[in-house]
Amino acid sequence: MKIIITGSEGLLGSEIARYLEQTHDVLRLDLVLGHDLTDEKVVKNCFKKNKADSIVNCFALNDHVAKNEKRSTLFDISLKSFSKYMDVNLTALFSVCREFARNNKSGSIVNFSASTGIVSARPDLYYGGHKHIGYSVSKAGVINLTKFLATHLAPGIRVNCIAPGGAENDQDEAFIKKYAKLTPLKRMMRKDELNGLVEYLCSTKSSYVTGATFVVDGGWTTW
Repeated sequence: MKIIITGSEGLLGSEIARYLEQTHDVLRLDLVLGHDLTDEKVVKNCFKKNKADSIVNCFALNDHVAKNEKRSTLFDISLKSFSKYMDVNLTALFSVCREFARNNKSGSIVNFSASTGIVSARPDLYYGGHKHIGYSVSKAGVINLTKFLATHLAPGIRVNCIAPGGAENDQDEAFIKKYAKLTPLKRMMRKDELNGLVEYLCSTKSSYVTGATFVVDGGWTTW
């Protein structure tokens, strides 16, 4: 099976790519590899040349802050920065999904939302600052984009979505403890815990699954 992975060099994308490369033909696409997926010409050219059975869309703009950097609040967030989240996490994602569908009559699309696309990010986790609202709103949009595409690309192409919770990524100990306390499984997600689900959604084992959102958050959104 040939699988395209966008955002292949990120925290989750790189882990998923390494796992799938063991048994599948994987094409990695990432900004650091020279693939600007916000450029429609680049997207059109790339997918015209590279047909595949599945695509896993891990690319996204997130709001990581540098160590000791203070988060702003929603009152300080610029409208330009809000728009940038929409441009990358929704507009570019739509472009990528559309070109995959234009060039492949069948297959599977796996998009990535987030737990904060389902419920609000908690302000008490960020030391008086706020997680960027553009991230949460765009990730909520990914869920509806997935449903729309699943409806309109059926029956040839299946489209599903994964909404992970927070993954371990060298966060400070205080944040990890706070997050764990608010999660029924009492820990953050390990970066390899999505591998099997992604492979399932790419394969014919999920042949009757489309338009679904798989929440993998240790129970975070159940409280």
